[in-house]
Amino acid sequence: MVKPRTLSTLALATLLASQAAPAYELYADDDSQLNADMLAVWGMFNSRKNYDGTPGGSTWREGFLQYGLSGHQGLAGNGTLYGALNWVSSATWGDGDAAGNTDGSERTTKIEDAYLGWRSGDLLPRLGKDGVDISAGRQVIRLGSGFLINDDGPNLGNGVADGALDRGGAYYLAARHAFDRTAMLRLGGEDGLHGSLLWLKSDNRAQAETELAAGTLDYAHALGTLGLTWIHGIDVSDRWASDFQKARAGMDVYSVRGEGNAGIDNASFAFEYAWQDKHDGPEQAWYLQAGYTFADLPWAPQLTYRYTRYSAGWDSLFSGLSSGYGTWFQGEVAANYAGPFNSNTGIHHVGLKATPLENLTVGALYFDFDTLRTRDSLDLDARELDVYVEWTVTEHLIISPLVGLYQPRKDQGNGGNQVGGNGTNVYSQLTVAIPF
Repeated sequence: MVKPRTLSTLALATLLASQAAPAYELYADDDSQLNADMLAVWGMFNSRKNYDGTPGGSTWREGFLQYGLSGHQGLAGNGTLYGALNWVSSATWGDGDAAGNTDGSERTTKIEDAYLGWRSGDLLPRLGKDGVDISAGRQVIRLGSGFLINDDGPNLGNGVADGALDRGGAYYLAARHAFDRTAMLRLGGEDGLHGSLLWLKSDNRAQAETELAAGTLDYAHALGTLGLTWIHGIDVSDRWASDFQKARAGMDVYSVRGEGNAGIDNASFAFEYAWQDKHDGPEQAWYLQAGYTFADLPWAPQLTYRYTRYSAGWDSLFSGLSSGYGTWFQGEVAANYAGPFNSNTGIHHVGLKATPLENLTVGALYFDFDTLRTRDSLDLDARELDVYVEWTVTEHLIISPLVGLYQPRKDQGNGGNQVGGNGTNVYSQLTVAIPF
């Protein structure tokens, strides 16, 4: 069984890959394309404090290599077939991470993506371009902003459950994202009214091999997008599920969400309100976010404020990094090692980033965590400041250093979990991505 804290890994690879250059084209004509895909990511990490009960700090390294093929084939006006097949080799070296999820001995190679799909193209004009999109297999699925379902990211190692939950390490980099088995139908393209129906099953033991069904309904307008999400938990593996995770079987989750600029240039707004119907009673989670880009100032600074609140028994499901640092793992130390892990907390967040050069972004993220209920859980009140750089050196080299300052209100001795006092932990990391 897995403790709630182990469900909190930051899929930084998603961020790095989103900035990557296109795959290497092996073959292409007017109706088809075959690509060779490869992404190498390596990271070096240091935390002066630990959060697994062991004294001292931790220094470790993580890395993975993703490689395979992807492509599409036109069907003479009858839509397009598409698919991918790739593998991931991952490892952790050194002490293992600061939360004790890995111990530095992890080495694994497994299939990551293996899926096929069909898009309708212009075959059904009433539904719009690619108004029908059907896919199945092993793939990443994301709903909305990723607040509820973003990917199957937890990548634990040998540090918990005597290695029974080992998925290959690379805990922070989260080398593996794909759900093991999926079937998805998207209708309506991306404009106007559109929606989706899906089924998925995880093979991730840290996620209790959860099986669920879901649906979305969205309306896209120039002012923004409004959407509804429904998720139904079908089953979990009793062998791997904690008592907390067993509540997923039969659980229903509903949410209303929106994002856009509301017609205001350089502004951005987003929200989501979600509730879970569970056997032990309902739980809620929600956020409100507003941002503004000062486009006329040097470096075009972007300022963001967000408040998020997760009730005491909220299940964060398959939330994950969706649009950069701080979504939806909030705070590099808090989200990955110390907690809270998207449950039993209210979070004030202020973010500021700027672009001094076209290929260089600098940013700072501040978080204030307020534990809602401490009677049956740790008191994880804390503040965190993360400062980072994203530097696209070339189309085949991306470098991102980060320094985090994390100060909890309490330590292991009086209701918290930081070992060695509640002084400020200095955390640092350097990640390097090499896309091809």
